[in-house]
Amino acid sequence: MKNLRKPSSIVLSLTLTAAMLAACSSGNEKNGAPANDSGGAANAENGANAGNGTNANAGTEANGVKKDGFPIVDKALTLTMMSQDAGVADWKQMAVLQEMEKLTGVKFEYQLAPIDSFEAKKNLVFASGDLPDVFYGADLKPAEQVTYGTQGVLIPLEKYIDEGYAPNLKKIFDEHPDIRKSFTTPDGHMYALPNIDLSAVWYRSPMWYNGKFLQALKVTELPKTTDELYDYLKRVKNEDPNGNGKPDEIPLTSVKLDDLRMFFLGFWGIYDEAVYSDKDGKVHYTPQEEGYKGYLTFMNRLWKDELLDHETFSQTPEQKKAKGQNNQIALFNDWFPYFTLGGEPSGDNPMMTPVKSEIAGSPVYGKHPGISTNGTFAITSKDPAPEATMRWIDYLYGYDGATLFAQGPENTLWKYKDKATHEKEWLPVPGGGDREEYRGKLTPNYGILTPGMSSSELTKGLGSEFDAWLAKENAEKLTPIGKAPFPNVYLTNEEQTEATTLLSDLNTYVTQMEAKFVTGQEPMSGWDKYVAQIKKMGGDRIAELYQGAYDKWNAGK
Repeated sequence: MKNLRKPSSIVLSLTLTAAMLAACSSGNEKNGAPANDSGGAANAENGANAGNGTNANAGTEANGVKKDGFPIVDKALTLTMMSQDAGVADWKQMAVLQEMEKLTGVKFEYQLAPIDSFEAKKNLVFASGDLPDVFYGADLKPAEQVTYGTQGVLIPLEKYIDEGYAPNLKKIFDEHPDIRKSFTTPDGHMYALPNIDLSAVWYRSPMWYNGKFLQALKVTELPKTTDELYDYLKRVKNEDPNGNGKPDEIPLTSVKLDDLRMFFLGFWGIYDEAVYSDKDGKVHYTPQEEGYKGYLTFMNRLWKDELLDHETFSQTPEQKKAKGQNNQIALFNDWFPYFTLGGEPSGDNPMMTPVKSEIAGSPVYGKHPGISTNGTFAITSKDPAPEATMRWIDYLYGYDGATLFAQGPENTLWKYKDKATHEKEWLPVPGGGDREEYRGKLTPNYGILTPGMSSSELTKGLGSEFDAWLAKENAEKLTPIGKAPFPNVYLTNEEQTEATTLLSDLNTYVTQMEAKFVTGQEPMSGWDKYVAQIKKMGGDRIAELYQGAYDKWNAGK
């Protein structure tokens, strides 16, 4: 297949930034418990046209704050905002924030900390009580929302949403009630807002085949079962598909299995590597499930037959990529195949189709849930005008505000080709240079996970042939078997402490034993002994804690 036009750097960056940031923040939150990412490349109109400041709610307005129209306030208002800073530009000089001030009449004074020290700064602010009016892009973990919400440090937001100060959010919540449930804490309040991306598909990056190997081996149909996958990897080892006359092909490679684990677990009917709910609503702790045993058994078989890279547990991501650049790898994980193999974006290296195992109902795919796990925006008890603040942030959950914060002001990096249909086209980068780096000077939504919504509607006309090919691969291979592994649920403070303590020890043990089972240091005959130890360490209790939280979420309580 010919090379496809390279994906737009901004479209690509928006996809990857949200996905990777959400994956990192959510993965850290529960130390291995269910985590929600953000990112993907399919289609969702939901939320794109949720309104842009108009409101049908005719309730009483707060003094000097409008429920619709701009500016938001009768008199200029100055508030303080705490956030993470990628260090690209002075926020006071950012065109997006300047335009928001002109539009809304709300000005912000910024209290910023570098990304790598923001968590410590945030903890210090909470401890000292010297609060900003709002937190923006603040990575507020569920435990923080519960703790500081119940203490009155963060204020409930649902009142302002329901009273008409957030028409865009209200529309999204009405159309997708699970999102509202997923950010409602056990006391019935909502203390933070998520990043919403209902177009997202990928929970983690998928697996890819090296197309040159497929062509050399005359493979016209991708493996559909684990047996067929094994046979293909065996051929790669034995038939010299890179044609150099050396036995240097690596059928499957990984870095500590972290990159492929979740995708492969789907072959055995498992949606997540830690905690997931099945289609019947039963919650499972993955490392003690029979499907997990099937995964370990298969990976051990690949290891013994030298089909899984024997440097899997020792190599770095850079060393893995070097093997790809040297055309040695047949099957691998990455955000896009050319990230590993080199070259230009093309449709020559197909996405792996999840394969069926002996487990009934397989394969499955843990699809992105469409929202971040952690909160991206909150209003504190110090804020003198929460109604105005809610109107301000709600703009980011409608098409115009989401476009402004994601792509910068109109006629700077882009312009409308057809405003009625929202079709856009790129403009030359002012002064030349990199488009994405320039975007980072326009908007705070750069390098951090921020509040707002994303939708395919935002990038209409800006995508590439490669973007369209990715969407087609997703639609054919992942979406039909996809389900979000687990909703965004809240444990009580006591439950969260218990779960964190249990998972700290469990994660260490599970990681050690996974490597031992796969490499044969521990025979699979030791499975029952392993499961007994998992249960002794609290595996059943983890499932019980999250089952209770899931049942409350499912009941809408």
